[in-house]
Amino acid sequence: MTHNALDNYCIDTTQAEPELLLELVDRTYSEMGYPNKLSGKTIGRTLKLLATMSQPKRALEIGMFTGYSALSIAEGMPEDGQLICCETNPKAIDFAQSFFDRSAYGHKITPIFGQALETIKTIPAGLDFVFIDADKRNYLNYYEAVVPLVRSGGLIVIDNSLWQGRVLNPNENSDIAVDSLNQRIFQDSRVENVHLNIRDGLNLVIKH
Repeated sequence: MTHNALDNYCIDTTQAEPELLLELVDRTYSEMGYPNKLSGKTIGRTLKLLATMSQPKRALEIGMFTGYSALSIAEGMPEDGQLICCETNPKAIDFAQSFFDRSAYGHKITPIFGQALETIKTIPAGLDFVFIDADKRNYLNYYEAVVPLVRSGGLIVIDNSLWQGRVLNPNENSDIAVDSLNQRIFQDSRVENVHLNIRDGLNLVIKH
């Protein structure tokens, strides 16, 4: 109860999202399956703040869903920034695009349908910012695929890195995959990281 109260306190004392994002959340819950896949206010505002500080010109999101996190990142990017978003659900892409079309930041976002590991093969090196929030069993594969593409000083952000606490006693394939990624990052000499207990976990990684 105390932990939930503190979570709510943090949410309540974090500045509000734009009205369009609030509408996106409401419609995701009413029109889409698995609405709990949304990043949520705390993660969304963190992504916006990280993008504002790092000012990425080239960014990649793995797992777009209905566009909440994409719009949050794009909000903080420079006007000429470009965010490529990987998504396998055509309905989610259409839903997200309807909000991108109404947003002042939507012109920065390019959704790409298909498997992310295939899309990543087509992306040139020099990425400034990567957000990973897709199928957990491929988390380590996504990480290994994007690290060579990220420039020195570039930022990789991994959501759900605590996987509802299951990383403490991993049994299922998804639990093991998320824990394996966290351990790999911790031991990876190419990067440095800080692992934060925000919402369901946020692992922030900077490439040397």
